[in-house]
Amino acid sequence: MKYFPYLIMGLIFGFTLIKSEAVSWYRIQEMFHFQSFHMFGILISAVLTAFVGIQLIRPLLNKPSMEGELMEIPQKRPGKYSHPLGGFVFGIGWGVIGLCPGPIFALIGSGLFGAVVVFVGTLHGTWLYGWVQHRLPE
Repeated sequence: MKYFPYLIMGLIFGFTLIKSEAVSWYRIQEMFHFQSFHMFGILISAVLTAFVGIQLIRPLLNKPSMEGELMEIPQKRPGKYSHPLGGFVFGIGWGVIGLCPGPIFALIGSGLFGAVVVFVGTLHGTWLYGWVQHRLPE
């Protein structure tokens, strides 16, 4: 029962992704061909929402959560190649498949079962990264 609010928020988020057409292959292709501002507007609003959310959370950092753990935003170790390389791989996958990992569950839930193949590929990619992670330069 303690995870019920997260389920509700996930359902609302998935519904929003579907209704805003953020999961539409055609909208994603329009974005990559610079034919429409629709997806760029969604991405910009997501960045602004995250920024405002972080600013609202900052006063609560280093204070105990409801579970008693200290809340913190961990600092990421800066990498020379990790962000550009990761962005490149993510962008290639997004452009080829037409999906990013976020809406896979929303697409499966809306009946697009081809997204199951993408989900399996995402799991495989995550496993593969875990397997080669210690061999990477950073």
